[in-house]
Parts: sequence; structure tokens; C-alpha cells
Amino acid sequence: MDPLSGDAAPRTLDRREGPYGEVVLRERRGPGGEIHEIIANGCFLMDTSDGRSERLLVDAAHTALAGRPDPSVLIGGLGVGFSLAHAAAEPGWSRIAVAEREPAIIDWHTTGPLRRVSAAALADPRTTVLHTDLMAYLRHTSDTYDALCLDIDNGPDWTVTEDNSSLYAPDGLRACARRLSPGGVLAVWSAQPSENFERTLRNAGFSGVRTEEIAVARGVPDVVHLAVRPA
Repeated sequence: MDPLSGDAAPRTLDRREGPYGEVVLRERRGPGGEIHEIIANGCFLMDTSDGRSERLLVDAAHTALAGRPDPSVLIGGLGVGFSLAHAAAEPGWSRIAVAEREPAIIDWHTTGPLRRVSAAALADPRTTVLHTDLMAYLRHTSDTYDALCLDIDNGPDWTVTEDNSSLYAPDGLRACARRLSPGGVLAVWSAQPSENFERTLRNAGFSGVRTEEIAVARGVPDVVHLAVRPA
């Protein structure tokens, strides 16, 4: 039992060696019921205990588009499904794509316990699941979106795998900009603020760079970094 949260110790539901290392789905009993969490290469990614920051990621991008008609969104990382579910609950999005490179995570949503979060969103005709590495997709696709909502790491300064760091470098951010329509919005979730990442966004040609904080129960607030591709 976690003496601070009152949650029971987690039990492992599935453990797989994927193309990018080990991914684990765990379950624990919390005060509000079952909580599922995803661990990648021994690093905690996210769980189903809250979801406020994942929802704000999508809301912040939608609000920043300032009433643009029929916007489209690409979500980087399926995770526990909160961002996708929240996007699908918003009728204003005309097209919703989610890029996820781990087949295990897709399975946990399509046939596993995470269906309870994402089933309705996955059945939505606006939704497309792209089984692909986000960075490879950004570099090679010709698709464009009005918003990119990225949540594949614990932030620009705390990546799950070393190769993910290229996404937050100038070249990776320029690849993001190419996939955005003029005036489109990039939103990046992070477990902590990063002034260095804000500078990198500006150096990569983005404008309107700012950071929104999300209060958490303990510790440093989560944040969403926002930036706009100039029109």
C-alpha cells in the first residue's frame, strides 16, 4: 500500500518486449476504483487516475485555434487514451488521428482493459489510429493538421527512449511545423516547465510560444508548451 495515496500495490497485467524496449501495463486499486498505468523501459509514463493534463493538452490546442472552422488534430501517443477520448468528445474536430508506435498499447485499447477509456473514441468515424513512429511519420507523410498534440514522453527534458530526443530538437520541431497548416498550433505535454525548450521552439521558427501550468496533487505542476506556426 502506498502510504501517501492509499493505493494498493500494482500488479502486472501484461509485459512485452517491443521494437523500442519493454512496455508494461499495471493495475492497482485506488480509492476510486481500478487504476491502470503504463511503464516503458522502467519509466512511469501515465495512468488513469486523473487525466486533467491530457485533456488540457487538447483543449489548449483547440482554444488556440481561435474558432478556426473544422480543425483537424494529430495526437502523438495513444497512452491511456485520455487525449484521444477528449478530442472525440469535442464535435468541433473534423478529423482526429493518433500516432502510436507500440503495438502492445494499441492492443490494450482495442481488446484490453483500456477499452473503457477509448472505445467510443476508436469507434468514432473521425478517428484514425496510425501504427507508426511519430518522428518517422512527421518526416515522411504529406498529411497536414491544424493542431499537433504531443504526449509521448515525460517532457522534452525527460524522454522515454534516447531517439525521442530528436523530436524536441530544432530539426524535429521543423518537421512538426511542416505538418501544420499556416497558423496551426503545436501543443507539447511535459511533467515540468522547460525554458530551454521554449527557446528551441522560437529558434525553430514558431511564434506565440507560451506555457500553461496544470496543478497536480504533489510536486511541480505539469505543463503544456504551446507554439504557433506563423501564417
